[in-house]
Amino acid sequence: MADFATICGAMLIYRHTTDLPAAIRGCAVALGNFDGVHQGHRAVIDAAKQAARAKGVPAAVLTFEPHPRSLFRPDDAPFRLTPWRIKARLVEALGIDALFEVRFDEAFSHLTADEFVRQILVDGLAASHVVAGYDFVFGHKRGGDMAFLRDAGERFGFTVTEVRPVAGPDATAYSSTRVRQHLQTGEVEQAAAILDHDWEIEGRVEHGDKRGRTIGFPTANVELGTYLRPRLGVYAIMAGVDEGSRTVWHKGVANIGRRPTVGGLTERLEAHLFDFDGDLYGRHLRVRLCRFIRPEMKFDSFQALKDQIVADSAKARELLD
Repeated sequence: MADFATICGAMLIYRHTTDLPAAIRGCAVALGNFDGVHQGHRAVIDAAKQAARAKGVPAAVLTFEPHPRSLFRPDDAPFRLTPWRIKARLVEALGIDALFEVRFDEAFSHLTADEFVRQILVDGLAASHVVAGYDFVFGHKRGGDMAFLRDAGERFGFTVTEVRPVAGPDATAYSSTRVRQHLQTGEVEQAAAILDHDWEIEGRVEHGDKRGRTIGFPTANVELGTYLRPRLGVYAIMAGVDEGSRTVWHKGVANIGRRPTVGGLTERLEAHLFDFDGDLYGRHLRVRLCRFIRPEMKFDSFQALKDQIVADSAKARELLD
């Protein structure tokens, strides 16, 4: 482990599992999609980290990009909780040494369970220990499960930990599905309780119609892309602005919706940052949804919309104080 520590001051990210440095091979690895990196996912990742420390090997996470559902169900509505950049940040915060992003494309989807074990876990990672959740399945037509993985471990010489469901105070297991359900009903605090952090949207700030400037509420516009659509409406937020190597957080208010009062047709996020007058165009913005204020509405006039924005901003300040 000493040699590994000298080359890994921060988490290493690999988009392949071939020709890896010797210091990375032999890792204890957690397998999964980890969309949301919620508390159940963290139990899987923590188990890999504990095994790694016990064995004196790197702790790794292997995940799939894009999410397999994107390949198998391309016509589904956007559903992602944590696109790659956010997922990597959350995994790194858990003290993981290496993150492997396996590209999930048509060719990869046809690997049998045995081929996945041989090519990825054995030949690629030379994994010494493998961790996954109780319901993890893999390989073509979901041909591998935890029993298959344990048998493979006996054949190839790696040990396996199966992590059982992790439940909250209501005895219901944490899951990405529950997070999505809470967000789609505006229950952002309940979603945050499962995630153990506020749900976050991030993206590049784009030019909008600039109507907000005319009423003293300039907004930063971020396209939602593949993100899950939470309940459309107004939220109290914390907005993070990249300032060099650090992120500076500002309180604010945001609307997620189609903007029916001005004839908008597509969903997007419009965030107003309190007490901020810098230029955000083209910059990276992180937006954490803290509290739901109200559903999106269509107003009879632009003045009525302005009056409501004033009220929403006051409410957001109150909720965030």
